[in-house]
Amino acid sequence: MQIWNLFIFFALAAILFWAFGAFFSWKGKKAVAIGTTVAGLVVFLSYIIVLWTALDRPPMRTMGETRLWYSLFLPLMGLIVYSRWNYKWLLSFSTVLATVFVTINLLKPEIHSKTMMPALQSPWFAPHVIIYMIAYALLGAAFVMAVYLLFFHHHEAPSDKEWTITDNLVYVGWAFLTLGMLSGALWAKMAWGNYWAWDPKETWAAATWLAYLVYIHYRLRRQSDMRFALWVLIVNFALLQMCWWGINYLPSAQGTSVHTYYMN
Repeated sequence: MQIWNLFIFFALAAILFWAFGAFFSWKGKKAVAIGTTVAGLVVFLSYIIVLWTALDRPPMRTMGETRLWYSLFLPLMGLIVYSRWNYKWLLSFSTVLATVFVTINLLKPEIHSKTMMPALQSPWFAPHVIIYMIAYALLGAAFVMAVYLLFFHHHEAPSDKEWTITDNLVYVGWAFLTLGMLSGALWAKMAWGNYWAWDPKETWAAATWLAYLVYIHYRLRRQSDMRFALWVLIVNFALLQMCWWGINYLPSAQGTSVHTYYMN
């Protein structure tokens, strides 16, 4: 599709803006860092809107299309954390991760068809996917925090500020997971007549939702072993990957799950 050939120009411009944002954050120029990061988000979102218009459907049908949304929301989460807590390295790392996902899409272009199965034409489809991608980005940022605190900051205990950032990312991410499940239930009722059918992805989503609830309860009880809480986040993120793309490789989902993404 011709519109996909333009992706590289939008992607490179957005990555440059995000990189400048990360650079200026380390230079102490917060206003410039925020401005350039927002500019990158606007450029990248503009391409998604153009693609949406060209396809005449939400660009959420294939794995590559969902990577576009993840690449958008990762720097957004880094920007929010930086704006709120002045945490520079998460803004930088979210830029690196977004660049990785953009690069995957550039190296593995897809055939973007206008065709959508009737169930995906529901008005609940787009909100459901967008809500989940926001949740994935928030919880992905929490995972990055957990890895950093466990392996790169292990010489000293995490500060209250670092715990506040991690916990808030999980709290808001879990809230979006909840909204995603509720919107998915409404979509399922409209499309298939049932709110819940124990589809493989629904089962993994419920397991992931409960797993993050374990972390929340553990943190609220203020247990002494905080390293355990960080390991819980890492395990939970692995469960989250099953919800997003791992479901495509489950034998139980082949030919039965309506949630398997088109891989090309």
